[in-house]
Amino acid sequence: MGTYIAKRLLWLPIILLIVSFITFALGRFGPGDPVEVLMGQYADEKVVERIREQRGFNDPIFIQYGRYLSNVVRGDFGESFKYRGRTVSELLKKKMWVSAQLNFAALFLSVSIGIPLGLFAALRQGTFWDTGTVAMTLLGQSIPVFLTAPVVLLVFALKLDILPTHGWGGFFDTRIILPAVVMGVPGIAIITRLTRASTLEVIGQDYIRTARAKGLSEFVVQRRHVLRNAMIPVITMLGFSLAGIAFTSFIVERFFGIPGIGNLFIESIFSRDFPIINAVIIIGTTMFVIANLLVDMLYPWLDPRIRLGGEYAS
Repeated sequence: MGTYIAKRLLWLPIILLIVSFITFALGRFGPGDPVEVLMGQYADEKVVERIREQRGFNDPIFIQYGRYLSNVVRGDFGESFKYRGRTVSELLKKKMWVSAQLNFAALFLSVSIGIPLGLFAALRQGTFWDTGTVAMTLLGQSIPVFLTAPVVLLVFALKLDILPTHGWGGFFDTRIILPAVVMGVPGIAIITRLTRASTLEVIGQDYIRTARAKGLSEFVVQRRHVLRNAMIPVITMLGFSLAGIAFTSFIVERFFGIPGIGNLFIESIFSRDFPIINAVIIIGTTMFVIANLLVDMLYPWLDPRIRLGGEYAS
């Protein structure tokens, strides 16, 4: 296992180099000169040229990228263009934690409801309960977030007046309930359908019939054999969710006025705040690779036949 993990981790710097260079180059050659963005639209051309020279923006792209990369390795992503005098690391640290709490609450809601609901539907295949569950999940998955958010605000905040409409007070504050529900409903639908399909496939395997023939109780069969093997596709999907746990709540944060990284990232795109854009993409890529590795390490525990590397043991 150690060799496999080391090989996978060796790919991380290569992937980060490719992604970070492409992002950095787009920031330099894309629309909007960095210095003009920094100085504003009424900046004097001579001043702009002097600042460009001082900051090394006239140097070849590879020299600029090497200088930027040496700072990133030390944890310095530079200074924000929009928020003068504030470093990117300072801005991201607080906002990523806010977004991570919101996404974790939504993910917990999706998993805690989606997995039991999917198992329930699979074990009652062909009944009214199975059909009703599938219909509800299709409805939950088909409604986009930008339609769900206004509805829950109208019902629970304006009509019933039982929950706050916007703002942020932490993980245990009531203001997290509505955005977590809005984000969690599509996740419930996806996990329910995935769990149901995976469970139906596992139930039909020979080793399930063998376990029942040995006289094992239905509870033991479902917990030890059905659930563990049915969780492999679900764990794969959860790995992707964990990879973006601090970056995937853009629309919800805008709707509910939550000061998270999603809101900051959207503002950075419109204001061409390239240091923040570069930092978010680099951190997001790192989290994606690490989460993918953690998911691969969980496969052998769920199914001992699987070897690291994606192969089945003979």
